[in-house]
Amino acid sequence: MGKKKKLRLQNQGSHVILDNGLLMVTISNPQGYVSGIKYGNMDNLLDVKSSESKRGYWDINWSWPGGKDRYQLLKGSEFNVINATDDTIEISFRKASKLSSRYIMRTGMPGFYCYAIYEHPSGQIRFHYMAISDEKQRIMPMPEDLHPGRGEELIVPESVLLVNPINPDLKGEVDDKYQYSVDNKDGGVHGWISSSPNNIGFWVVFPSHEFRNGGPTKQNLTVHTGPTCLAMFHGTHYIGEDILTHIKEGEAWRKVFGPVLVYLNSTSDVSEAHNLWMDAKEQENERGSISGRLLVQDRFISSSPIPARDAHVGLSAAREEGGWQIESKEYQFWVQTDSNGDFTIRNVIPGVYGLHGWVPGFIGDYLHQSLVTVSAGSHTHLGILTYSPLRDGPTVWEIGFPDRTAGSFYVPDVNPMQYILYLIVYQIQVQAIWFMGGIQ
Repeated sequence: MGKKKKLRLQNQGSHVILDNGLLMVTISNPQGYVSGIKYGNMDNLLDVKSSESKRGYWDINWSWPGGKDRYQLLKGSEFNVINATDDTIEISFRKASKLSSRYIMRTGMPGFYCYAIYEHPSGQIRFHYMAISDEKQRIMPMPEDLHPGRGEELIVPESVLLVNPINPDLKGEVDDKYQYSVDNKDGGVHGWISSSPNNIGFWVVFPSHEFRNGGPTKQNLTVHTGPTCLAMFHGTHYIGEDILTHIKEGEAWRKVFGPVLVYLNSTSDVSEAHNLWMDAKEQENERGSISGRLLVQDRFISSSPIPARDAHVGLSAAREEGGWQIESKEYQFWVQTDSNGDFTIRNVIPGVYGLHGWVPGFIGDYLHQSLVTVSAGSHTHLGILTYSPLRDGPTVWEIGFPDRTAGSFYVPDVNPMQYILYLIVYQIQVQAIWFMGGIQ
C-alpha cells in the first residue's frame, strides 16, 4: 500500500476546499452548500447547471407550536474549523438559530462524512405568543426582527417592516407597539405565553382601573415586541397635554397608583396553553357598589324613554359633562349597562363623585344632576336616571354611528410600506366625518 497523501484545507473566502489527494470537496462559505466534488478525472460530479444551493444542501420541515408546517433551506452564517490534524479535518457551518452542518474528511479515504446538529437550549425561555383580549392574541415577532437586516424602520421608529423575520409567516407585516393599545374598559389582563416545553404564562392584571386617567375609552399601551409587558398607570398617549396632572403651588395632593398583579402560571401540556389565559383572567377582583337604570329620552326617536343599552356609566371627580376624559388627579369607576339600561358599579372607594355616562348612538355626555356619595360598606341604588341627548331638531342625514370608535369606517388593505401614511390620512378623515355626522 502506497503512502497516504497529505490532507489539506483551503479557505478561499467564498469557498472552502477539503482535499485528501483522492477526493476534493468544495463547499460554499459560509452557507455550507456542497458545490463541487472532484474525483478521478471528473472535475465535478454535481450538476454545474444548477445553482450552488441546489447541488448539495441541507433542508428542514418544521413549524411553530400550533403553526403551519413549512419548508426551509438551511443556510449557514458562520464557518468554523472544529478539528484539524494530519489524519482528520472537521469543519462546521452554523446557523444563528442553533443549527449546524458539519463535514469530515480523512486521509486515505475517497469519501467524506457529513452530519448535522440541531440544538434547542433547555434553559432558554422565549415568549412568542401574546394575549391582550379574547380576540386579540397572536404569535409575535422576536426582538431580533426589529434590527437591520430583518426589519426596516419606516417613517417613525416604532414602526418596522419585517423583511426577513425569524418566523417567515410574519414577513411583510408591520410591527408597531401602538397596534396593541386597548381601552381601559377592555384591558384588565394582558401578557405572554412562552413556547414548549415550558409553557409559562406571564401576566399583568389590573384588579381595578380606578387610578387610571381618561376614563373607560382612554387607550393605553399593553405589550409589544421585546417581549415587553407594560402596566401603564398614567399616560398622555392619544390625548396630549390636556390630560396631564396639574398641581398648583401649595396644593396638597396624594394618589395611589395601583396595585397591579404580576401573575405567573404554567402547564406541561402544550394543548392546554390557552387555559393559561383563561386562568389569568380569573385573577381580577371586585369590591364596593352602586346601581341604577339609565334611560334615554329622545322625542324624535320614541315618545317614551328607551333603555340606554350598552351605555358607559361611571363615577369620577369631574363635575362637568365630559370632564372625566381629562380628569387625572382622582379615581374613576366604570361599567357598561345591559340591554335594559341597568348597571352596577362595584369596587368604589368611599367619596363624593359625579355620575357620568354616554350612550352609543346618541350625541353628547350624560351628567347626573346631583353628586353621588359612596360610604364605606354601603350599597346605593340610584333608581331610574334619564338622559336627554343634545338635539336641535330631527335628523336630516347621518354618516356612521356615534359610538366614539372608528369601527364603522372603511380601512383599505394597504401596502405595509404605506402603513403610516394611511394611518395619518385615516385619522384626519375620522375627525372630519365625525364632526359632520354630529350635526342633527
